[in-house]
Amino acid sequence: MIDPKKIDDIAAKLSEAIPPGAKALQQDLQAQFKQILQSMIARMDLVTREEFDAQTKVLAKTREKIDALEKVVADLEDKLKNT
Repeated sequence: MIDPKKIDDIAAKLSEAIPPGAKALQQDLQAQFKQILQSMIARMDLVTREEFDAQTKVLAKTREKIDALEKVVADLEDKLKNT
């Protein structure tokens, strides 16, 4: 999941962009921005970098096995054609 500190930073930046006349609402809006951001991120069904990297490694190993099996099948087909 995304680092909560980053969500806080984004919410703070959004609240800083509020016009000076609405600064009294800044704390309340910052909390609402944070809640909205967390809700949106949760709905995105994101994975962590570690999970992504682990799946990338699994995929690479699977690709290597498939390539090896394809070579074995091709060799067997060649032998079958030559007999």
